[in-house]
Amino acid sequence: MNLPRMQLTAGEHSLQVYVARSDEERAQGLMHRRELPPDEGMLFVCDACQVLSFWMKDTPLPLSIAFLREDGTVLKVADLQPHDLEGESSEHAVRFVLEVNQGWFDERALGPGVKFDGPVFLAGREGELRAPRG
Repeated sequence: MNLPRMQLTAGEHSLQVYVARSDEERAQGLMHRRELPPDEGMLFVCDACQVLSFWMKDTPLPLSIAFLREDGTVLKVADLQPHDLEGESSEHAVRFVLEVNQGWFDERALGPGVKFDGPVFLAGREGELRAPRG
């Protein structure tokens, strides 16, 4: 993947994420990936807060998804099954969505109310993303 990467933290837990910012990058997501290293994921960044729905078309990897407020606070966590077309809705307007290996949030006891820190959340109100390329 030729996407920018950044580190996110939640307390003592650290995660390296690919950052999907464009419509094309968000549509591709983690499709066709068969594995994902244990502390890696993908952060989907939308231009504005909105109710979002994600599905698993062409994604053979079981994932967990977290819908995040602009400041990085988790609103909802759900598990997604490979190739499931049902989708999962944020239910509330969000700007960020974080996908990781299924069980990552549960294994670390991270759920609604937990706050992730990272450069993208600091910039949230200005609408900028400060993520290094590479």
